[in-house]
Order: sequence, then structure tokens, then C-alpha cells
Amino acid sequence: MGERDAIADPWGRRTPYGRGGSWPRRVDCRLNDGLTEADVDRWVQSASILHSNGDALDIAVRDNGIVGVRGRADDRVNRGRLGPKDLFGWQANASADRLTRPLVRIDDRLVETDWDTAMDRVVARSRSLLDEHGPSAIGFYTSGQLFLEEYYTLGAIAHGAIGTNHVDGNTRLCTATAAEALKESFGCDGQPGSYTDIDHADVVALFGHNVAETQTVLWERILDRLAGEHPPKLLCVDPRPTVVARHADVHLAPLPGTNLAVMNALLHEVIRNDWTDRRYIDEHTVGFDDLRALVENHSPERVAAQCGIEADELRRAARLLGNATALVSTVLQGFYQANQATAAAVQVNNLHLIRGMLGRPGCGVLQMNGQPTAQNTRECGADGDLAGFRNWANDEHVGELAALWNLDVERIPHFAPPTHAMQMFRYAEQGTLRMLWVSATNPAVSLPELHRIRDILGQSRLFLVVQDIFRTETAEFADVVLPAATWGEKQGTFTNVDRTVHLSDKAVDPPGQARPDLDIFLDYARRMDFRDRDGAPFPPWHDAESAFEAWKRCSAGRPCDYTGMTYDRLRGGSGIQWPCTADHPDGTERLYVDGDFASAPDRCETYGKDLVTGAPMEPDEYRALNPAGKAMIKAAEYVAPHEQPSVEFPLALITGRTLYHLHTRTKTGRVRQLTAAAPEVWVEVSQADAHVLRLVEGDRVRVTSPRGSLTAKARITDIRPGVVFVPFHYGYWDSGPGDEGHERAANELTVTDWDPASKQPIFKTAAARLTRLGSSDGPSAAPTTTASAPVTPGALPTVGGPDATVRETVPAETSSGRDGERGQHQ
Repeated sequence: MGERDAIADPWGRRTPYGRGGSWPRRVDCRLNDGLTEADVDRWVQSASILHSNGDALDIAVRDNGIVGVRGRADDRVNRGRLGPKDLFGWQANASADRLTRPLVRIDDRLVETDWDTAMDRVVARSRSLLDEHGPSAIGFYTSGQLFLEEYYTLGAIAHGAIGTNHVDGNTRLCTATAAEALKESFGCDGQPGSYTDIDHADVVALFGHNVAETQTVLWERILDRLAGEHPPKLLCVDPRPTVVARHADVHLAPLPGTNLAVMNALLHEVIRNDWTDRRYIDEHTVGFDDLRALVENHSPERVAAQCGIEADELRRAARLLGNATALVSTVLQGFYQANQATAAAVQVNNLHLIRGMLGRPGCGVLQMNGQPTAQNTRECGADGDLAGFRNWANDEHVGELAALWNLDVERIPHFAPPTHAMQMFRYAEQGTLRMLWVSATNPAVSLPELHRIRDILGQSRLFLVVQDIFRTETAEFADVVLPAATWGEKQGTFTNVDRTVHLSDKAVDPPGQARPDLDIFLDYARRMDFRDRDGAPFPPWHDAESAFEAWKRCSAGRPCDYTGMTYDRLRGGSGIQWPCTADHPDGTERLYVDGDFASAPDRCETYGKDLVTGAPMEPDEYRALNPAGKAMIKAAEYVAPHEQPSVEFPLALITGRTLYHLHTRTKTGRVRQLTAAAPEVWVEVSQADAHVLRLVEGDRVRVTSPRGSLTAKARITDIRPGVVFVPFHYGYWDSGPGDEGHERAANELTVTDWDPASKQPIFKTAAARLTRLGSSDGPSAAPTTTASAPVTPGALPTVGGPDATVRETVPAETSSGRDGERGQHQ
């Protein structure tokens, strides 16, 4: 057993292992000061709710309160390890400012009330809008942090009971492109790869994925491979000097907005050098000739001028990819929140298809998620899609869902594509959407062009319901605020990036009158008296486990089949990967083994879109293109971003995350260790740009875009010249010396624009200028452990001290073989 400062050393000690081996266990534990594991009354099974990795953990309970967490050693995802947000984030549950009673707006003030009064207002407005304007007057905007059972219930109420098409989640902002890219290539959502592919790969390529900060435990797995025998080579594509970039064998730092150009050049080289698997291409794909023809003219020399990378560096990267014998690729926000997001992400899929690297150990794509339950929003229909990965344009799929719910087909909207979040807010701006129910998210900080969003939320004609655990910036605009329970205070399941399902049991009671989100949704349904076609209450389930059983029936026979799982099977041991069926009771390690895709015209989740325009493909057109249900290789021409640097705004602005916070800091901003590690917003500037602007570390600067401005301290880093970075976590209420409230939020600067295929907002291609305001009293407080590490001396190192001490235990390995490989292959 050892101890470490988990803020200063977020990735912990190494446990090296070689290619094809089993990742050794290491159990991380954090308890309240002075407590030992012997002092804990009971341990309650759960998993992380503050990132998408799905780290399994046990919640420590003493005197009916949460006093710490401990990693689950036998879990396939983390093998006992926990990241900083896991280790300290649970403390937010007990914050003194938790919402404990409903609030309603009276005389333009939010005042406490009882549940009946609050829900009566919601129900009365719902009924009047349905009577006067119909279902399209009501919309739901949710999170990627609720549980599967809650999303399925929300989707059933919105699509089935109300019949609105206006349903989406804040997953639209982070990983809608992950889903769309998987659909475009494979006909259906769901990650082809598995985390255990890291154990077998000889090359790991990370495209716009700062894994060291977004999924710290997955980065530990990679670090342990790098420290063992036969380590993999790393490719990093990112304009920032991330920790991943520092470990990479090849680091490409493209100009923001040029990811597709980079991918076309890499594919050009792979095809030109014949690093392809023609047998796999011929047997399992359609569209290769179109790709080959398009990328033929995208030589490294041509693309170098577009993306600002030397041609020889592009060739080095292509050689690494083309000579891999087992390639794992991951993709995240650097691609998803940028220009031509879906088109660029699809080219990563194309790389694996033309190399025949899917469905076997070490060969997989992980189109990553940014939130812990983003996958569940997509499976259950809370992102607008139909539950069970059903195709809204396939009448048979809609009929299946109607029969399952015992509703008339006409009740389920399928006359047009689901309404994405940015369009929902536009409808609210125009006045056709009159009621918006926001659960567990904070759009007043997270959406682009915030002055516009504040105006929309503040409209008197919009009835805003906010369901959350704290009084967020968004809640201040609400007509009704509903206090929710959170992780540790309710029961449910959630599914991580590589399809691993975990159960989270209730550990403690929620504070005051706060209720689980599932209970709130079901209470609304009962008060609205929703009924199926036989007159029975709808939805018919009544608690988390009955909702899970109902979801299993919905998933049966679909690619995301859960029918082999139960709450009892999910207790103890490891999480289980879907599909999990009677034929595969231990789950499924990898999808698309032997080229068996979910893309047949009668089975696929979508008929696809044009990657450049977003125009949908017609069913007959899809059937003609892909009658045999093969994987689809789709090419796309590079198009420059709509907004580019200019004389007035000469810099490219990108936003993103830091290791120590999640989203708008609703939880992490209330945790002392995490707040101390990254207390305030900063601006990352290259050495070259700092020299031109006569900036030194810590100078106060103003970043201005055509939409707004932000003031902060400068952090001088090795970011590529011409680019500035601002973390988006800091809301406009945060204060700091010399700041004016709203000049703290990165999204004051970002543009209202989105990818044509995935409809994901573009946060990483905006134009900006930087102005020096004056000297400050010291260096920026940006973390020194991460991509924001300074290049000049003087910044104090990021440490947590005794308050951030974590115990690490490396138990003796008692098992043999590859523990993570328990599932079957599909």
C-alpha cells in the first residue's frame, strides 16, 4: 500500500504489462480524513458519474452519509483505478447549497414551495399548450449524466405520451458526432472496439482526443502498456501540447478546422502505398472507389498548406498507421466540435475499414463519449432518436415501438428527423416552442453565443422547467425548479464508451425533498394521466428495476440488446458489455467480427446523410447502395470553416476541458481539491504570439470574437502559433479580480454554427483577437500538470497536498489469463 497526491499525480504509479497480457490491478481509495476502510459501515456498488470512462467503484457509507470511494479491482474497465474527479467529486453531494425544495417564480422571484404546487404549474402549462398548440409546443433538453432507466422513461413520455419531436440532450454538444459517424459507416450506433484492445495494439492513434485529461484511467492503461514489453507506438492529432502529445511518437498539430484535410492526406498515403486489405474491402465494404478517387489529389504537399503541418510529418503519421499490425483509434472533441466534424470522424472509420482492422484483438475504433451516460441517451431515445437504435424513417421500426408501448403509431412522431438542440432553441427564440424542460444540464453556460441563449431563456413566453441538484445559472431563468437526487442517492444503470453496463445502487437518501429524476418523470406522467390505447397508465413501470426490465424488452433483437442482463447479474464482479443475450450471457467484447454489420436496409438505424451538406439519403437510394448490409466507406471533400482568422480577428479560438473539472463545474466547482487545482479561467497563448503581443506569463488579457469578450490571465504554452485556447467550464457568475461577471465564460465568444450531419455545435473554429490589459500579480492559476503546463518559469506547481492524499494498493494477482476478455464476439 502506498499514498499519493492525486492532484499533483493524477495518473498514479505504473503497473507495466506487455502486449497481449492482462492489465494488473491497482485499487485507489479516498476516505474522509482520519477514516480507514475498517471504519466504513457498508460499501455500495456504483461507477463514476463525472466522465465517460465508466470506472467502477464502491461508495463508502458511514452514519448514513457518503465518506469516500474505492475502485473495484475486478472490473474490466478500470481494474480498481480512479481518477481525480472520481476520488473527490462525491463531496459535491453534501454541499450546503443543494436544492432541497421545489421553487416557483412569483413576482419575478424564485420562492420555495411544495411538490404539489410546483407540479400543478407544470401540468397546467403542459395541458394548455397541448390543447392550444399541440405537441410541438413542448420540448425536453436533458443531460448525459442521468441513468438509463430515466432516459428511457423520458423518451417514452416525450415521444409516446406527448408525441413531440423536440427531444435532445447536451450530448449534442459533446458526442453527437460519435453517434453519427458510427451510423454513417456501420449503419448503427455502438462502438466496434473494446478497452481491452489497448492490451493488444501495436499502434494507438488519438484523433482530437486528450485522453490523459478526459479519461484519466484509460490513459493509465496506455501508460502501463508504454512501460511494459513491446509497447505500442502513439500518434496524437491535437493543436495543443497535451500530455498525450508529449508521449507520442508522432504529434500532428493542425490548424483548427482542417481535420478532414489531414485525414484525407493520411488516407491518400495509406492507399498510395498499398497499405490496404483488399480482400476485406471487397468482401465487407462499399464505396472504396469513391474514397480512392477523392483522396488521390490530397497529397501531403497539397494538404500541408491547408493544415499547417509539414508534408513529411503527414507521411510519418501515415507510415505509422499503414504499417500497424493491430491499430486502435480513438476520437473525441478535437474532431467532434470542429469544422466538418462527422466527415472527419468517418475518415477514422475508413482507415480501419480499408486496413481490415476491426473485430479482432487490438483492432478497434472508439468514437468516444464525453459524459458518463451519453451512450444511454442515444440507446433510449432521449437524444431524439427512437429507442433501441430504431430508424425513424423505417415504418416497420416505428410500428415495433408502437406495439411495444401499446400506442397508436400516429402518436410517435416520425414525420421528420428528430429536432436537435440548436434547432430547439431557435424554435424557442421564434416562439413556436413554448415550454422547455431542462434536466441535469446548464445551457446558460454550455451553449454557444451565450448572450443569445440568455435572451431565449429569459423570454416571458417560454415556460422553463429546470430539474437539477443545484441552483445553476439556467435555474435562475426558470419558472419552476425541481430538486433532484443524484448519483449515490438513487438506483439505476449506465453504459460507458465501450458498451460496458454498470449498476449504481442507492447508498444514502437525498437531502430534503429532493427526488430521483425517474420519480419526477413518472410523477409527471401520472399527473398528466397519460394512457396507452387500452386505457392503462403509460409508462407502465413504477421504479428503476421495472423500468430496466421494460428497457430490456425494447432492446430485444436490436444491436444494443440487454436481455441477458439483470440487476442481480450486474451486482458484484465486473460490468457487462452489450449486446448481452441468452447466446452471449457474458456480453460481447467486440462488434462486427467477420464483417457482420448492423447495416442491412431493414435493420439499420439510419439511411445516412451526405457528409458535406447533411442531406438525408432516401430509403430506396440506401437499398441500392448497400443491399447486402456492408460497412460504408464515405468520402468527403474538405471545405474551409465558415469563420476564419482575419485582419481584425487574426487568431483561431478553440475551447475545451481540463482534467479537474466537468462541464460547467456544477459539481466539481463545489469540491475543494478540484477547485484549488483549476480555480479560474485562463487563456493559453503560444510563445510566438506572446512575443508579438509582448505578453508574459500571467498578464491580464482580453479575448474578443465577433460575438463577445472574456478577460483572464495568460498562460504561455507550447500550443501551436495562431491558436488560443480557453476552458469552457467557467460560468458567467464566477468572479475574479477586475472581472465583470459574464466576462468569464468561454461561450461568450463561440459561434452559432453546427456540423451539417451530426448537428453538433462547432466550438473549435472561431476567430478572435487578443489584447493585453496589463501586468498581473503573478502567473496564471492554470494547472501545470496538463496541456496547460507553462513554458516559462514562475508558475507554482499544481499540488493538492495532504487534503488530496489517496491510498493505492497493488494486490497480488490471483487470476490468470486476460481478465478483460470474458465476453463473446459478435
